[in-house]
Amino acid sequence: MSRKVIIDTDPGIDDAMAILFAFETEQLDVLGLTTTFGNVPVDLATKNALILTELAGVDVPVAKGVAVPLEITPRPHADFVHGSDGFGNINWPDPKGKALEISAAQFIIDTVKAHPGEVTLIALGPLGNLATALEMAPEIADLVDEVILMGGAAIEYGNVSPVAEANIINDPHAADKVFTASWQVTMIGLDVTHQVLLENSLLERIKESRPEHGDFLHQASQYYIQFYRDRLNVEGCFFHDASTIAYAMEPDIFGIELGAIRVACEGIAIGQTIFAPEGMSFPEPHWDGVPMTQVCMEVDSQRLLNLFEKTLS
Repeated sequence: MSRKVIIDTDPGIDDAMAILFAFETEQLDVLGLTTTFGNVPVDLATKNALILTELAGVDVPVAKGVAVPLEITPRPHADFVHGSDGFGNINWPDPKGKALEISAAQFIIDTVKAHPGEVTLIALGPLGNLATALEMAPEIADLVDEVILMGGAAIEYGNVSPVAEANIINDPHAADKVFTASWQVTMIGLDVTHQVLLENSLLERIKESRPEHGDFLHQASQYYIQFYRDRLNVEGCFFHDASTIAYAMEPDIFGIELGAIRVACEGIAIGQTIFAPEGMSFPEPHWDGVPMTQVCMEVDSQRLLNLFEKTLS
């Protein structure tokens, strides 16, 4: 039986990898894409989500979500990572379809209530849509199967500041609401995604095997890979968003630790996901009573990459 998922996304090159990965596996039933600002503005994220559904030839609804963070001033979009079009400046044709009339948060609420206990939310960007859905209908926290999110870092360095990862720092107040709600959260952060390097040779093999989407992924990824080459002197890109899809399919690829997470919402550490391991107590009370998050700390990188290649080929 396929696992029902909603993918909350800000496409984004690594989002595109994740979404096409999810569309190609029979293990997941993608009920919809909800879009947010992040890598690109929300209108462009929505356009890109529609492009991905049409590229994959799937009839999956797209709902547009939040355009700005809950409380802080928006940070600049990461066009130096993803290009001004979000897809590495490849100028892909515009989609023919349109987004739904309802908001992303309302789509999440309606879908979760229609399938109580069955829907997993996979979040690939800032968490404003999930936080807004919680504010509108707090009861959904007990109706969602699991929240799997790409973001944060427990012990690894950040990628926007020494302690903060991009998705979390873009909307820290939303992230704190998501981590402290009563649903089960699984965090796939930089602790594991920095252990997995996706090389161009794998993308080239997918392109040869399945050019209908492999050509798009290969083209889009060249800009992204060049960013990693210039910044970190590596040949490839870290396997961020698509790791969430692999976890939803085969969670035993990852090793987890349990702990409570709070997010710093101001000051020099804004965006930090502060991890209090299960079983440890502290004089500061901020983590008291906070539900345990499953934090991915280990990963079988070769098995992960093999699953991605096999599914998309």
